[in-house]
Amino acid sequence: MSKTQNKPSEKLKKYESSGFSVTDPGDHEGYDRHLVFDHAIPADAASQRQRFEAVAKSLRDLLTQRWLLTQQTHEKENVKRVYYLSMEFLIGRALSNNVINLGVEQFVRNDLHSDPRLDWQEVVEAEPDAGLGNGGLGRLAACFIDSLATLQIPAMGYGLQYEYGIFRQNIEKGFQVEHPDHWLAAPDPWEVTRPAETVQVPLGCAFRVENGHLRAVGGCPTHLLGVPHDRPVVGYGGQTINTLRLWTAATPDFFDFGEFSSGDFVGAIVNRAMAETVTRVLYPDDSTRAGQALRFVQEYFLVCCSLGDIVNRFRHTNDDWAALPDKVAIQLNDTHPAMAVAELMRILLDQGHLGWDQAWDLTVRTLAYTNHTLLPEALEKWPVQFFELVCPRLLEIIYEINRRFLDHVREKFPGDDNRLRQVSLIEETPARQVRMANLAIVGTHSTNGVAQIHSDLLRTRVVADFAAIFPERFNNKTNGVTPRRWLLACNRGLSGLITEAIGDQWVTDLTELQRLKPLVDDAGFRSRFQATKQAAKKQFASWLKATTGQEVDPTSIFDSQVKRIHEYKRQLLNALHVVVLYNRLRTNPSLTMPPRTFFFAGKAAPAYHLAKLIIKFINNLGQVIDADPVSRGKIKVVFLPNYNVSLAERLIPASDVSEQISTAGYEASGTGNMKFMMNGALTIGTRDGATIEMAEEAGEENFFLFGLTAEQVASSRGFYSPRWHYENDPETKAALDLIFNDHFSRNEPGVFTALRETLLDRGDHYMHLADLTSYAQAQQRLGELYTTPDAWVRKVILNVASSGKFSSDRTISEYAAQIWNATPCPVE
Repeated sequence: MSKTQNKPSEKLKKYESSGFSVTDPGDHEGYDRHLVFDHAIPADAASQRQRFEAVAKSLRDLLTQRWLLTQQTHEKENVKRVYYLSMEFLIGRALSNNVINLGVEQFVRNDLHSDPRLDWQEVVEAEPDAGLGNGGLGRLAACFIDSLATLQIPAMGYGLQYEYGIFRQNIEKGFQVEHPDHWLAAPDPWEVTRPAETVQVPLGCAFRVENGHLRAVGGCPTHLLGVPHDRPVVGYGGQTINTLRLWTAATPDFFDFGEFSSGDFVGAIVNRAMAETVTRVLYPDDSTRAGQALRFVQEYFLVCCSLGDIVNRFRHTNDDWAALPDKVAIQLNDTHPAMAVAELMRILLDQGHLGWDQAWDLTVRTLAYTNHTLLPEALEKWPVQFFELVCPRLLEIIYEINRRFLDHVREKFPGDDNRLRQVSLIEETPARQVRMANLAIVGTHSTNGVAQIHSDLLRTRVVADFAAIFPERFNNKTNGVTPRRWLLACNRGLSGLITEAIGDQWVTDLTELQRLKPLVDDAGFRSRFQATKQAAKKQFASWLKATTGQEVDPTSIFDSQVKRIHEYKRQLLNALHVVVLYNRLRTNPSLTMPPRTFFFAGKAAPAYHLAKLIIKFINNLGQVIDADPVSRGKIKVVFLPNYNVSLAERLIPASDVSEQISTAGYEASGTGNMKFMMNGALTIGTRDGATIEMAEEAGEENFFLFGLTAEQVASSRGFYSPRWHYENDPETKAALDLIFNDHFSRNEPGVFTALRETLLDRGDHYMHLADLTSYAQAQQRLGELYTTPDAWVRKVILNVASSGKFSSDRTISEYAAQIWNATPCPVE
């Protein structure tokens, strides 16, 4: 096809001035070539998926030379590199993000417009969300690698190439039903497989689960192979293109030819099938021993592959092991990669032949650890038996680390046997386990939390004994999100309005949003801002109707709580408040209130039965409210199934209210709260996680804060009585009675008994009833403000203008300066 008349972008001019021969994105030949020849079909017979692959591969052709130059520059300059190890990278779709970061979106759109069979939005949506993560941990990792590339910091992300995501969530009769999420059913066009860089992963032996116990089995390989698959990570502006390297598991031999020839066709490929299971699915069900064992092997596999690759890169340009901390910074994203402490020691001891003291010094100075939880049960512990069977050498090293560390503690705190038991890397009872958080803290030079309150509670409550031993190691790095995806790309209306008002520097310096504050007094700007939000709401409502058939009123308050379903995140508190509102309408049908649409979304772990029951209750609640004339048109409850990045990109720009209502002292940080804030939603929330810092930036008067503080939650544990609230708060009693008298389960009597037991009989651990009245009062204030649109939009604009701190660029800059000692390396 002929070229369009578009001139090359400034970015392409820069590429070409650097000696590259780069195809203009206005050249349709690359697209046609990939569309026809990659699939061997006529262009007019191609599906939208095939068109997406052709566009993606054409774009990869465009960026490949810059990708190579980035790697070559980092190697030539022998710079310090950051390696980010994470079990999750919730990257979402890549096409539109890469197009925007490269700065070629208009050229691609213009050129592809000449293909009458190609609809750009359909092509974008033909790309599946990559099933490489589940929640905030993985989305944070994705934001971080975006910022690392944008800031031109030499870096690589390391994770696993799961063939299946956690699961695809359907709602059937109100219940969550899990189905396989086979996101890799078709080849990933962004991926480059590099078999020449395969890494060997030693195994002590193979094993299987029998009657709840692990048994060694013979005839299986003594090692696995880690095959790397690379994806480009395009920094904004396209100057630096870093790499996300994902590992898949394989066996040394495709199959046993001897067994095949003798007729044992199944046995011939069993080893291959066992190996591929390691990276088959994200988060196997760890409620079973088999699921726990697979999860353990996944973590070991990630660490071995990644450390082997990192060391190979280091040794390629450095002969002296002593230079390792000066050239390598390894960040452990939570405890999942904590085995890196023992694995790096193994490499330095067994391959580098260093002495223990030097190897330990290098290990500690190279590794750093991010903690993401205040829940003690979420701090991983692995049975010693797993180590004995899979990686016995690492267990030997962990025992020696522990022996030396406990000797140090005895010297510093003589006679303090209780402290020794608390900080030991080995938990002796009820069964011997390795405490992975303890290993991560002892074996790294930095332990950081992800919001100021989280870091403070981590240091003073969760691991206070370690903070007393290593006070200099503990620090805070408040999370952030990338404004490229979470404002520029997902909210074109608002990002365009902002750019029109203050220029586009905010895309790489989010603090520039402060310049919006004077515009609060500009009536014209306020009007355009309101129109932009209303357009986003209408767009979401249209999409929802087209894809699910559900109808919502875009003039109602869009109130959103979207996150993993867990008791401490308190979706149940939100639902209880909806029952309170419903009861008010039943008591007084003429009650005036602004119409509200409550959106819920999130997945519950398959074995987390109470969380799944909460989903069921939300769905039943929505059905009853829809069917009741007294509430119809005033309240609506919508559960959006299969929440993922792409759904978030639609809902967040349309939301008026952001629900951040976790029990204070339990949410580490949150990042969804930041996305809602910068997209013009007001926050109703507890003083928890990063919400505290968000309110400090915008002013508490521009938030709707309620409920107990973390200190009050902790101090009231000994006397808190949910029954007192049930007996003394009339609206609380009325709401619970309605639920437990089967008003929302007439055809399923007793289905919500477990909710009653949780709230009334088992102490209401997450203090729903303690906060319900305060929450309802905050919601009342919120509703009243919404009826005064001008006052509402003033607070909204101030929130957006105050969100600059919460860019992942700021977070990464702090990691680079204060933990990694890493600096940008411009690629000329």
